[in-house]
Amino acid sequence: MLSSEPTTVTSGAQTAMSPVDPGLTMELLELELSLDGYEPDTGTFADHVRAAATVIDGAFLFELPASGLIADCERIAVMRIPADDSDEMATIFACLDSDGTTIRVEMPNQRTADLRNFAEAFVDVLQRI
Repeated sequence: MLSSEPTTVTSGAQTAMSPVDPGLTMELLELELSLDGYEPDTGTFADHVRAAATVIDGAFLFELPASGLIADCERIAVMRIPADDSDEMATIFACLDSDGTTIRVEMPNQRTADLRNFAEAFVDVLQRI
C-alpha cells in the first residue's frame, strides 16, 4: 500500500521533499483507497478489484494465479485505469498477497512486461469486436 508519510532526503543543511512516486495519479490514489480493507470473507478478490476499478472509471480485465511472477503474491488482477490528464489508459496489476488478506498495486516492470503486453493485446482484440 502507499505510505502516508512523505519521504525526506537530507543533504547537509537542506531538507527536501522527494516525490513518493512520480507516476502517482489521483486515480491510482483512489484505487489504493478502494482496495484497502479487503475482507476475504465478504467476497472474492476479483469482485473486490472489479468494484474498485469501477469507482475510478477503470476496467477489470482478468485475474490469474501469480505463479511466481510477482514476489509475495498469490493472484494477480489486471486492470486498466485512466492516465492522469489524458484519454489514455494505463495497465496496472492488483496483487493479492500470499496471506490472502492484503491487496497491493504494482506497476508493470521488466519481469511483468509480457503480462502487460498480453493485457494490451487483449484490450485491442476486444475493441475490434
